[in-house]
Amino acid sequence: MPVEILLMPERLPRHVAIIMDGNGRWAQAHGWQRTRGHEQGAEVVRAVTTESVRLGIARLTLYAFSSENWSRPAAEVAVLMGLLHRFLIDELPTLHANGVRLQAIGQLDRLPREVRQTLDATIAATRDHPNTILSLALSYGGRDELVDTCRALAVEVAAGRLAPAAIDAEAFQAHLYAGACPKGADAVDVVIRTAGEHRLSNFLPWQTIYAEYVSVPEPWPEFTVAVYRRALAEYQSRERRFGCVPANGVRQHLPH
Repeated sequence: MPVEILLMPERLPRHVAIIMDGNGRWAQAHGWQRTRGHEQGAEVVRAVTTESVRLGIARLTLYAFSSENWSRPAAEVAVLMGLLHRFLIDELPTLHANGVRLQAIGQLDRLPREVRQTLDATIAATRDHPNTILSLALSYGGRDELVDTCRALAVEVAAGRLAPAAIDAEAFQAHLYAGACPKGADAVDVVIRTAGEHRLSNFLPWQTIYAEYVSVPEPWPEFTVAVYRRALAEYQSRERRFGCVPANGVRQHLPH
């Protein structure tokens, strides 16, 4: 039996973001259709979310469907939307059992009507849950979010509800897709990317400005709880300075 990776509770990240890469390649490597990888990947979400609750992670953001993914073959997009719809229905009992609050960020109006309705219903049903916030990035693009935030601020200024001089980092955060996090976990502490990739891929550019990046070789369908804990242990080994050096010249791990 493999030895469980021990983590330091006091140094766990508050906000974990994961780029779930390698579903299609994993399936093709096994001689299956790419959609088989997406189906297996959906199963992994349950295990990672449950472990996040157990660890006390405040917020878990998963890059589920990017704005660029709309350009994939229509059949694959249809399968992905179907999987999302099924996930929202099938996982509701798990969300309830673990006290998980569902959230979604992105240009959600682009989702199929049935998917959007089920998404809204699941968000409403879990709104008061006290544990981990599971934030699904759907039809999401980081540049889109920044542009849409600027537009929202411009509307506020044009309407006389906001003075230009009052636009600061806090105001900008409040106008992002998710607004301010009720758990105070706006900034991402660690970005984990699977399948050995090292790109940010237009994911949370505002929120990840001081995030640590951890790449794991396993594709998302093989991302087990053990791999998750290994990635978190790698994060805990990092020295987070946030641009600062203590007065005594000794580098330290700074609090989140």
